[in-house]
Amino acid sequence: MPPSLLAIDLGTGSCRAALFDSSGRQLSIGQREWSHPGLAGVPGSQIFDTTRNWRLIGDCIRDALASGGVAAHEIAAVSSSSMREGMVLYDAAGGEIWACPNVDSRSAKQASELVVSGAARRIYEQGGDWVSITSPARFLWIREHEPEVFAAIAHMGMLSDWVLYRLTGRFLTDPSCGSSSNLFDLASRSWSRESLSLIGLSEAVMPDVVEPGTVIGSVTELAAAETGLVAGTPVVVGGADTQLGLVGIGVVGPDRVTLLGGSFWQMTVVTDRPLIDPEARLRTLCHAVPGQWMTEGIGFYSGIAMRWYRDAFCELEKAEAARRGIDPYAVMEEAAAAIPAGSNGVLATFSNVMDAKRWVQAPPSFVGFNVDDAAGSGRRAAIRALEEQAAYAARGHLEIIESLTGRSYPEIVFTGGAAKGRLWPQIVADVLDRPVKVPAVVESTALGAAFYAGLGVGLFRTLDEVAERVVRMERTVEPNPANRHVYDASYAAWTQVYPRMLQLAEDGLSRPMWWPAGA
Repeated sequence: MPPSLLAIDLGTGSCRAALFDSSGRQLSIGQREWSHPGLAGVPGSQIFDTTRNWRLIGDCIRDALASGGVAAHEIAAVSSSSMREGMVLYDAAGGEIWACPNVDSRSAKQASELVVSGAARRIYEQGGDWVSITSPARFLWIREHEPEVFAAIAHMGMLSDWVLYRLTGRFLTDPSCGSSSNLFDLASRSWSRESLSLIGLSEAVMPDVVEPGTVIGSVTELAAAETGLVAGTPVVVGGADTQLGLVGIGVVGPDRVTLLGGSFWQMTVVTDRPLIDPEARLRTLCHAVPGQWMTEGIGFYSGIAMRWYRDAFCELEKAEAARRGIDPYAVMEEAAAAIPAGSNGVLATFSNVMDAKRWVQAPPSFVGFNVDDAAGSGRRAAIRALEEQAAYAARGHLEIIESLTGRSYPEIVFTGGAAKGRLWPQIVADVLDRPVKVPAVVESTALGAAFYAGLGVGLFRTLDEVAERVVRMERTVEPNPANRHVYDASYAAWTQVYPRMLQLAEDGLSRPMWWPAGA
């Protein structure tokens, strides 16, 4: 068999191991859903369980090998990707002593102190992100509440870096994932001494920064036993999930706008210089391509909300999917497609338009049910309303991006798990009122990691070459002109309803979906 490339991808809601051949064709995927429990007595905390989660990653790898009919020795290289912001801390012996996923928000007091002192603004101007769910406030929380852990920190890394460490024993990061720590100087694409000094960390604790595509070692004997891989398999630096998702659909140059629909939804624009939002609404990180940066607006829990609804209310659709041997989401979309645009007046308030400095999410709710219309204003309408509200948040982010760049973008590329269906891409096209292109491989984050794995071991010559040769669009979804005015009115209503629902949380009358540190 021709050589295969393995990409390990750690998302908020699941971990995946995807196998690709050298032409970019996906051979198989292993996946495990996971969650991140809170620490008892610590509001806002979420724990990344390194022991349990590494075991799940090993299960994913073995599943991908078995279902793809690929022997472990046929893998030419391995690379990794992950959610941003999540981090792992290690002691001098290399043991993991503290870890959290992206949305851990226990450090509310410390984030507020950084805001009041003005340090949050200085960090944002250098690092491109606010302190709500990033490392500065978390390190201050650890120093205050777990001083023995803080004193023992010898190394830190982001979650994709942790995969590289588990495979090779080396501590390294790349600019795309490293910058999500919010301890970077974006202009230099490396660590910011000023930001580190604000939280009392030595630069010696931080991993070396290398660009994606760098071979950093090989799979150790221990990692081989834990994962089913072959010891000696080359390991190549990948990067952050969103940025690699862009690479996987060929966005390797500036001035492209893309919507990535996974657990979170990211509306992104790539630039050839750091583009910092002066109003601190969106955030900016390093792209996974040297000399490029990415500004994004994030739809919080857009995909997670659909998973919650599936498991909470869609027993009938899940049973039908099992009977037909298809994905439950496909049956859910069939049901939702029977409801017209605008969901018969039902609005969902889940993901807010991003405001990084105070990114509070309203109590997850549906409003506008018609009790005289059970068929048209029930479970099916709620499914469609969930898909529509994710598109409304994306529209809000696109409007901000266009105001920052002073440009209008005539088409959007839509990728990620949400792009697999038929209804959601159509809703996105209708709400944004422009064509939406869907790539043939929507697991584009894993494909981007595979691109770099192949570059690292010489299967590909340049990123531009592999993007041109491998990436292709499966279809273009045109907006339905009949839905334009419906969605203009529904979006306008949603932008008014959302802050009123949010007020319930502000008044302490209902629990918000998420309340970030320092908000």
